[in-house]
Amino acid sequence: MTFHPQPRPGTPSPWDFPAPERAALGNGITVLHCHRPGQQLVAVEVLLDVPLAAEPEGLDGVAGILARAFSEGTDTLSAEEYAAELERAGATLDTHADHPCIRISLEVPASRLQRGLSLLADALRAPALPEAEIERLVANRLDEIVHEQANPARRAAKALYAELFDAADRLSRPRAGTADTVKSIDRAAVKAFYDGHVRPATSTVVVVGDLTGVDLPALLESTLGTWTGTAAEPSVHAPVTGDDHGRVVIVDRPGSVQTQLLIGRIGPDRHDPVWAAQTLGTYCLGGTLTSRLDRVLREEKGYTYGVRAFAQPLRSAADGSGRAMLAISGSVDTASTAPALADTWVILRTLAAEGLTDAERDEAVQFLVGVAPLKYETAGSVAGTLADQVEQYLPDDYQAEVYRQLAELPTAAATEAVVAAFPPDRLVTVLVGDAAVIADDVRALGIGEVTVVS
Repeated sequence: MTFHPQPRPGTPSPWDFPAPERAALGNGITVLHCHRPGQQLVAVEVLLDVPLAAEPEGLDGVAGILARAFSEGTDTLSAEEYAAELERAGATLDTHADHPCIRISLEVPASRLQRGLSLLADALRAPALPEAEIERLVANRLDEIVHEQANPARRAAKALYAELFDAADRLSRPRAGTADTVKSIDRAAVKAFYDGHVRPATSTVVVVGDLTGVDLPALLESTLGTWTGTAAEPSVHAPVTGDDHGRVVIVDRPGSVQTQLLIGRIGPDRHDPVWAAQTLGTYCLGGTLTSRLDRVLREEKGYTYGVRAFAQPLRSAADGSGRAMLAISGSVDTASTAPALADTWVILRTLAAEGLTDAERDEAVQFLVGVAPLKYETAGSVAGTLADQVEQYLPDDYQAEVYRQLAELPTAAATEAVVAAFPPDRLVTVLVGDAAVIADDVRALGIGEVTVVS
């Protein structure tokens, strides 16, 4: 039997994260655009300089309601008509409000880019904000809050942020508001918030996709460029500070058969030179099924289906200051709560004493750098990362530079960074579970004062 010769892999071609070009529209909008041949689904990201800290007192969540209301009609189209026009253009529109800004994401076929941008421009220029739709959005958010209370992971995150940050800091409170604040939101509040904060002069637009034959400057001027507004200075973000002395908070969930774990503190964000090494070390600690946390807690002990360590930037300022949430997250069966925590602390202390191995470093680099060309195969993923860089006041070549650093980092640098990121005596531990069953055993661990809350 004769077989066809086995295919051999070719030499991989060099790859860098795409570099955008910059421009500005007459109305003050900053534009980043990136031509990606073959990407016929164009991704557009709009960043509105509307931080959650700008929400009026007692109206936490109004930014989120405004974000959702952008797709509920314009001065010429009802909510139903606007949705139909998006569908007719083959476009999708998503919105999100977070601590740095409101983000609006549009994806539309390149052949219908003009129509998609026109609909986007109308939503920004003259959102209808109909009273009935605002009431519906508020009701939906109130329903979500009920479901979030039943979600252990969401309750853990809420408790951790409330513990780490001062009550006066918007970071300490749920992004989309609480039941008490959301129920006070009406059309007048949403309209006042829009009028006071949404304007082109402080907005940025990212466009990524196949722009062959597209006169993008002219197209943007004829669509988003028709949006007018008063001049304004960019928002100034307060420094991020937090109290991360070691302690344990148990959110009591009587009868729970599992305990949700969220162990965190604040640390360096992407502005810090240690970020690449911290990313590499954190991946070795808890980024995959072969990480140290999973090898022990999942494979050896069988406590969990998986535990992850991660770093999430929180809020950056134009001067380059900012902090990130550094955390370990997972769930275990109730009886294994204290043993799992004990083993986690052993892992962290062993890491500090012995360090990472070269094999762990090489495997992490192979994944983090090797998967990048696939991760950024779509226009949407590229646009999202470029928007992240704008949101965090990072240079346009930032992501490409991080990958270059990751490929060259020595094992010792990754070890030093992850040990500094997760010091065992500076971690706030939140447990959502049955306090009557787990509290005494957790106290016996000596990892911090234990407080039980409902």
